[in-house]
Amino acid sequence: MPCLTGSSLPRASVERDAAGSYRPVVSSPHTYSAAVAATLTALDEGRRPERPVFREAVRTLLAVLAERAPGRSVEVRVPPYGAVQCVAGPRHTRGTPPNVVEMDPKTWLEVATGRLGWAEAVTEGRVRVSGIRADLSEHLPL
Repeated sequence: MPCLTGSSLPRASVERDAAGSYRPVVSSPHTYSAAVAATLTALDEGRRPERPVFREAVRTLLAVLAERAPGRSVEVRVPPYGAVQCVAGPRHTRGTPPNVVEMDPKTWLEVATGRLGWAEAVTEGRVRVSGIRADLSEHLPL
């Protein structure tokens, strides 16, 4: 059947880099450190950080933890902003992982940046841990 538009050219020209990632660059590393700094400043001043900045700061520090403690035996959860699997050891594949660390975003920023010690946070009940590998004290602060 012949083309009724009168042109055999494609409608749009799309150039794709076959070797590059399909994901766009969302932020630069400088933005990440700015998000952490802005969030810590807001918390120091007694203000609630803006939600997108708070989320970016939490996710940035979670990514640093996953990079510095590679593995999949512990799941670190910081609801509602993110979770990562880290620490070398037996890999978890289904259901609830046996080694879980969970805390609120403010506590995560304090522990990750060294403003709050790991043992103190666990003792005060600000961090909930389960499993024999859930001690992150050797990986924190970042």
